[in-house]
Amino acid sequence: MSDAASELEKLRAELAALRSELARSNAVVSASEALIAGLKLEIAMLKRDKYGRSAERTARLIDQLELQLEELETAAAEDAIRAEKATKVRSFERRKPVKKPFPEHLPRERVVVDAPTACACCGSDRIVKMSEDITDTLEVVPRQWKVIQTVREKFTCRDCEKISQPPAPFHPIPRGWAGPSLLAMIVFEKFGQHQPLNRQADRYAREGVELSLSTLADQVGAVTELLTPLHALIEAHVMAAGRLHGDDTTVPLLARGGTKTARLWTYVRDDRPLGGTAPPAVVFRFSRDRGGEHPTGHLMGWQGILQADAYAGYNQLYDQKRSPGPVTSALCWSHARRKFFELADVESNIRKGKSPKEISPIAFEAVKRIDALFEIERDITGKSPDERLEARQRLSAPLVADLERWLRGERALLSKHAKVAKAIDYLLSPNHWSGFTSFLKDGRICLTNNAAERSLRGVALGRKSWLFAGSERGGQRAAAMYSLIGTAKLNGIDPQAWLADVIARISDIPVSRLHELLPWEWNAATHQVKAA
Repeated sequence: MSDAASELEKLRAELAALRSELARSNAVVSASEALIAGLKLEIAMLKRDKYGRSAERTARLIDQLELQLEELETAAAEDAIRAEKATKVRSFERRKPVKKPFPEHLPRERVVVDAPTACACCGSDRIVKMSEDITDTLEVVPRQWKVIQTVREKFTCRDCEKISQPPAPFHPIPRGWAGPSLLAMIVFEKFGQHQPLNRQADRYAREGVELSLSTLADQVGAVTELLTPLHALIEAHVMAAGRLHGDDTTVPLLARGGTKTARLWTYVRDDRPLGGTAPPAVVFRFSRDRGGEHPTGHLMGWQGILQADAYAGYNQLYDQKRSPGPVTSALCWSHARRKFFELADVESNIRKGKSPKEISPIAFEAVKRIDALFEIERDITGKSPDERLEARQRLSAPLVADLERWLRGERALLSKHAKVAKAIDYLLSPNHWSGFTSFLKDGRICLTNNAAERSLRGVALGRKSWLFAGSERGGQRAAAMYSLIGTAKLNGIDPQAWLADVIARISDIPVSRLHELLPWEWNAATHQVKAA
């Protein structure tokens, strides 16, 4: 029995050693994989810095590597902890992330561990504090709800028997019960974070506050109406611009028997790329379809430069007989480049099971030539229109002329059914080419319409959350709130904090001073208060 027991004990020891070695090996492998992924990410980012930020393939690769690195770092941490729990094994090198200091504005809660009353070595009570070590731990306190009770005491006069009492507290909404911060949170989560009201109601219920869907909807409608004057000021500011970025995207609209495809239009004023000092702003509009009468109505009475895609619905704006005058068309080179890039993206085509031989060499060359134009634009961003125009005439104009000659020569050799022929036709179409080359004649024009596309990015993300607009009026309400939130973001301020302050003050402020609540003026005032 003793021999069997010793043999069993020996096997257990060997099994424990094997498990420890396996845990250590797993930790080493995970750390190595994370190190390799981190190095790949650094290489990709260095390539992007060298060859330009506008390469879609490089941007997609970096996103993929960042996600992969996150997963591998997490796995490495799990394996390291598992190895430590299994047994004490010899240390191995693992690249640890550099921890940034916590923000200074966060409040600090000091927790002092009870000091020893005697020496841990000899037991003497003659101990004196020498120094202290501080370990910072980032923590979060769950959201706290509270009810503010405003007490108004009544007083009666002994002489005249009249009753005196302070006025009732102000509520942003008539007969309202919600404070400005709560109202701002509801509308920002719905339109800024794309959280439908039913999901908000469920979350509030889990936190112990029962708010029905209809109650929340009432607050959203009331806030939208309250902020209408401010929205009108932002719209007037946008329409006073001499150049606008325009675009649209689909919005599912609830209809009888299902949904129909409606549209959300955006018009962005942003003069920062050409050294302008006017604050950036955006206005959204909603329509039930994509008819050309909608942009014509949105821009009625406006004249200037419209940076947009080649959608035929804008053609009425370019009509020479239009009153007060025709709008200048400026088309987006990103759209033209994208059509060639889709035919030149090797990685995407291989993932789809296509042969590398299907990649069009003409598309490759077209992307390369168009990227040279983008490289010039990066160097002149932020300069005055005159400086931009001079650089374009000197550097970009010869490249555009050479690109046109080369594309026309290649197009003459292609069948009309070739995919790359369609991309060339889109760029060289008589109705389009003047719009694409307009940037060579006016330094105010940008090479792309990316400003408008960025403004619609949140809408594209939100479609997956709120699924559809409940009605045409709901779409218009969403457009108004998107305008307010989008303008706040363009001016670099926290939309929810701004909305809370605006909701609290807008009813008391005179109409003549309403402009003080606009995001860019509110932002400046906030900085002045902080400085004081």
